[in-house]
Amino acid sequence: MKPARVLTIAGSDSGGGAGIQADLKTITALGGYGMTAITSVTIQNTQGVYGIHDLTSDEVYKQIEVVVRDIGVDSAKTGMLSNSEIIRVVAQAIRELRIPNLVVDPVFVAKSGDRLLREDSVGALKRELLPLATVVTPNIPEASELCGQEIRKLREVEECARRIHDMGPKAVVIKGGHLEGEKVIDVLYEGGDEFHYFVRDRVNTSHTHGTGCTFSSAIAVFLGRGLSVKEAVEKAKVYVHNAIKRAPGLGKGHGPLNHLWNIERCVEDFMHTEG
Repeated sequence: MKPARVLTIAGSDSGGGAGIQADLKTITALGGYGMTAITSVTIQNTQGVYGIHDLTSDEVYKQIEVVVRDIGVDSAKTGMLSNSEIIRVVAQAIRELRIPNLVVDPVFVAKSGDRLLREDSVGALKRELLPLATVVTPNIPEASELCGQEIRKLREVEECARRIHDMGPKAVVIKGGHLEGEKVIDVLYEGGDEFHYFVRDRVNTSHTHGTGCTFSSAIAVFLGRGLSVKEAVEKAKVYVHNAIKRAPGLGKGHGPLNHLWNIERCVEDFMHTEG
């Protein structure tokens, strides 16, 4: 059986915890075949972002095009798209090349607080990309910026999910990690009157760098394998929760997850195999 072919369109994180690097680790750990279109090269570690170099829109488009025309794509995800022109060409590529199962992770700000999407580009993200998305996966601050309202309660999460859904995506998952409480509640909305809630115990840790990238990549893998949105979100939640619980404790700031927790035993077995 061929693996799901998953394209990540995102920025590079030199610290390896988020962006393209986190996406590829996740896709591989979940049995997919990862491909990339790099939008920006960032200079960062667990403590901050020290520089950003955006690729040209033409370079971004061509990366997507050559992969699709040769290898093909079963699903895709977007991460850091730092300006309106990159957003526009990514949306153009999604439409023209008919890329299915698009997961949009609206990356606005890094864990360190550094801005990764220019404020004047939020409108372009809403107009150009959200209507093409199978799933959009904002956290609470991102959802607040998208729908223009403060979110402090579960009821407000639901209201915001409806507003974002009206912008065109087939489904919206608002991640609840920024709300207070011992439980983390993520809310999935696919239209109509029904909401789906995914509840997990909160993990008390600062090692959460790349959580959003990892979650959206995991959803993309499962969608590429033919699962429904609800099934994909549910399995992605299990994977990310365990990756946070087993974080390796690297770096002096917001450290990375353990993307390989589900295959660690295989790695150990291999290390002790002779011949």
